[in-house]
Amino acid sequence: MDEYNKENNINELNNLDDDILNEETLNPWLSIWTKPRKTIRYIINNNPRQYVIVLSILNGIFGSLNNASSRNSGDDMSIFAIFAFSIIAGGLGGLISLYVSGALINWTGKWIGGIGSKENIRAAIAWGCAPFVLSSILWIPELILFGNEMFTSLTPNLDSSPTLSILLIIFGVIEIIIAIWSFVVGLKCVGEVQGFSAWRALGNCLLAGLFIIIPIAIIILIMISMF
Repeated sequence: MDEYNKENNINELNNLDDDILNEETLNPWLSIWTKPRKTIRYIINNNPRQYVIVLSILNGIFGSLNNASSRNSGDDMSIFAIFAFSIIAGGLGGLISLYVSGALINWTGKWIGGIGSKENIRAAIAWGCAPFVLSSILWIPELILFGNEMFTSLTPNLDSSPTLSILLIIFGVIEIIIAIWSFVVGLKCVGEVQGFSAWRALGNCLLAGLFIIIPIAIIILIMISMF
């Protein structure tokens, strides 16, 4: 029996050593794609503030650029103005969103048994956006290939080139897939720091979102009733 226990203890120590070794060599930028829970735990254990501000600002900037593209903002603004607005307003918006959403998820999460601190939740939110932020490198070839037509309703070059049109569709499909996966990664990260499953983390996020949507809806209704 003693030999059996001794062997089990040795195996447990070996497994622990393997875990420590894996954690030491973990690259969050790569592992976040396939091991979000393990990655966010590694980040929290080492430095929960690591790249959190940078990721939130970049998320806001690229989100703003995507919105400008979908709204054909180039019809009324120069490409320089679009980028300037995205960098300033988008970056600031991403930072504000990080702290507001982090506080709301922390607050509402406690109602359903969440255990994450505000700092850890902010880390989960920021790193959950990492796949989306990293995928935004696709903006470089897109701007080279499509230019200003990324932001305009009129696209003569795209319309006259089947190759460019196909490439635009391919880029769009890739971006949609990564955006969906980034959303899933974000839920897993929030779930990990809150002690939840991804589904329960979704409920936590939806509950937090209500405290943003409801006041906005009330303000809109009040404004409508005044006119």
